[in-house]
Order: sequence, then C-alpha cells, then structure tokens
Amino acid sequence: MDLGLNLKLRCHINENGDGDRFVGIKADSENAMVYFPMGYQLPESEEDIRQDILQLIAVLSEFTESKDKVLHMQKFEAPQSVNFPVNAYMNIIRYYLDQQDYYKEKDLVRKRGDRGRKDWAASLKNNVAFFQEDGTPFFNDYTIVGSTPNEKNLITQIHKYCVYKSFKQLGWLFTPHLPADPHIEEQHEMFLYTLRRKLAVTHNDKDKALFQSMIAMIEYLDEQTNDKQFYFGTDRFEYVWEKLIDTVFGIPDKTDYFPRTKWTLRHGDQRDNYALEPDTIMLYGDKIYVLDAKYYRYGITAKPKHLPESTSINKQITYGEYIYTQQRFKDKYGDDVPVFNAFLMPFNRESNDFETNDFFANIGEATSDWKVNEHPYERVQGIVIDTRFLMYNYYGSHTSKILKMAETIDRALIENGGQLPTDTTEDEN
Repeated sequence: MDLGLNLKLRCHINENGDGDRFVGIKADSENAMVYFPMGYQLPESEEDIRQDILQLIAVLSEFTESKDKVLHMQKFEAPQSVNFPVNAYMNIIRYYLDQQDYYKEKDLVRKRGDRGRKDWAASLKNNVAFFQEDGTPFFNDYTIVGSTPNEKNLITQIHKYCVYKSFKQLGWLFTPHLPADPHIEEQHEMFLYTLRRKLAVTHNDKDKALFQSMIAMIEYLDEQTNDKQFYFGTDRFEYVWEKLIDTVFGIPDKTDYFPRTKWTLRHGDQRDNYALEPDTIMLYGDKIYVLDAKYYRYGITAKPKHLPESTSINKQITYGEYIYTQQRFKDKYGDDVPVFNAFLMPFNRESNDFETNDFFANIGEATSDWKVNEHPYERVQGIVIDTRFLMYNYYGSHTSKILKMAETIDRALIENGGQLPTDTTEDEN
C-alpha cells in the first residue's frame, strides 16, 4: 500500500498568530500534517524534509514537558491531555527497517555434524562409538545446536500488528509504502501479558527496547478511540525556544545573577520575594551577556509592533544593572563590569527583510529614557537567529556558537553608537 507521500504538502510553517501557534504533528486515520516553528526554512528534497521532521520530533521530545507534548481530542471538542508515545512508534518502525523483517523467536534445533555449537550431553548419549583406554569418549559425530525462526510465534504476530499500526500512523516519515495488514485480532490484554512476560526474561538491550516500545504503544491504543486525532507537539513553543537558547549559550548555574527583593515588615516576619530570573547567562572571555529568548514575530514580519515592549526592556536593563553593581563581580572584573544585554528572536536567514544571510544578525537596539545609556547593558541589542540552525545545533560543543554570538552583540553595540567597556581585553582567546 502506498501512503501517498508529498512531504512538502504535509508541512506548514506557522506564523505564531491567532490559531497558528501549534508546533508538532497532527494526524488522524486519514491524514497527517507537520507544523514547524516560525522562521523555519524547509529544504527542497523529500529526504531532507524527512530528516527535518525527525529533527523536529527530537527537539520536541527533549524540550517539552510530557503534559505539553500531546493534545488528544475529538473533533470539535476541548483538548484532553494524553501521553502519545511517539518515540515508541518511532522505535518500532526503526527496528523493523533495521532488521528488514519482523521480530522472530527461534526454536532450538539439534542435528548431527561437526561444525557449530556442540551439545555435549546429547553427543555423549547419541554419538559415542566407544571409550578409549584412557577413558575419554571417541565421537563418531557430534550433536550440533542450531536454531530456526518460528514465524508463528505469538510475539512475532504482535510485532506485525505493532509495525502495521506504527507505519499507518507515522511510517510516511520513512517510506511511501505501508507493510501488509496482518489481520490479527486485537487482543490488547493478552498482547500486554505476553510482552511483559517476555520483557522480564530478555537480556538483549535492543530487544528489550522493542518490547518496551510495543507495550507503550498497545497501552496507548487501548485507551484511544478511532474517532480521535493525536497531537504530538505544543502550543507554547516559546518555552522550547527559551530552552534551546539556554542549552546553546547558557551556563548551567545562573543563580548568582538573579536580582532579589524582600519586604522588611514593621509587624511580622520578613518576606522574601521570588527572584527575577534572566533566561540565559552567557560568559565569553571576560564578558557577561544577559540573553532574553523572545519567540516574537519581528524576525518574520519586520513590523515594530512585534518587538519586545517596555516591560521586557526595563527588566533586561535591571538584570544588567544588578550584575554591574554587585561587589563580587567588581572584584572579579574590575569597577567597569562588562555586562551586555540582548533579545534573541527567530528569523529565516534565507528569506528576510534584513538583507542578511548570516545565522545571527542585529536588527537594532532598545534603550530607555530613564538611563543615559552609557553602559553596554543599558543598550539592549535585538538579535535574530535562524530557527533551523538553532534546532540542528543544540547538542555537542557550543564554543564556536558562543564566540559568534559574542562577536555579533559586540559589533552591534559599536555600530549602534555604544562603546565597549574600557577594561575589556582585546584578545578573547
């Protein structure tokens, strides 16, 4: 059966407007669509698009909470939270493609011969011609232990069922062809009992992962009904954007950089308020960068109304001023603590209004009228980042990306009329 692939027609780049915020996969028994975040540039080839879809699934799997990953709903009804096991489906598909076959139990077979794994007990019983003078047996042949696939085994049949269901739902990510329907009666309770027993005595890691995935899939199928759609993704991709930025550019522990407040009361105990927490603290050389991940539309629309407003700008300046005034940072960096500020927003390097094809670019800066804007942190740089680049580069070493971001912010500050701190070293390395 052909799944009717044209992957580009199944993909949508959202603009983050009303009703266009979902990022992920929506599917039912008849159709499936993939929704990419704003600023994403799809490649041209089917194979590259397929890889981008798999990368999107990987990003969502890593950076969304389980409660946000899935919305499961009947048509025209309010969403219900259900944990769709997308990774279980993917594991079942990959196992089948890697093996190019279904999982098969093997029956032990014993035969006469001299090559292979010898069954010594059976050989002594059946193949000893006589015993030599020293008491050792003389074998005229051996019993060899082999195995043959048992295609009728129940677990093989359950695997066929799971492979068919997986390909029907997500197989179009890998191939236009749907494996044959095994026409197996759905007996989920019996399937689960069999798989759990097998899992308990299995030591092969690859097989264990397969059985765990099959169990997760059947448990899901046991809960859902045919008239429902599954959603794997999130309506709040801004949280994913923040985590991507922090993973690539941030330090693990940033609590020293949190401004805190408290109430000292005339009556009663002191009240400590929650601290303000910047999204990301990036350190490079002798400089501190306070980065605010903004999943805002400006990088796509180039409309000023889609830029961060006063609340965000003032908060960002507060972060910088707090760091600049703390004695512990002055002890480390000198009186002119080198603190820089930036908003990081998505854009498409291949299609934009900023006349750039760089992965990072400056689009301007935000300032306030309650500061004289003499310090770098008082001039918040607007930086756009190519969405696809970020989604493909959140793992591995980030040294080169941090260097590129630092250079982009420093250069933007100077080009926009600011000055680098006087005691910042020239040689970053």
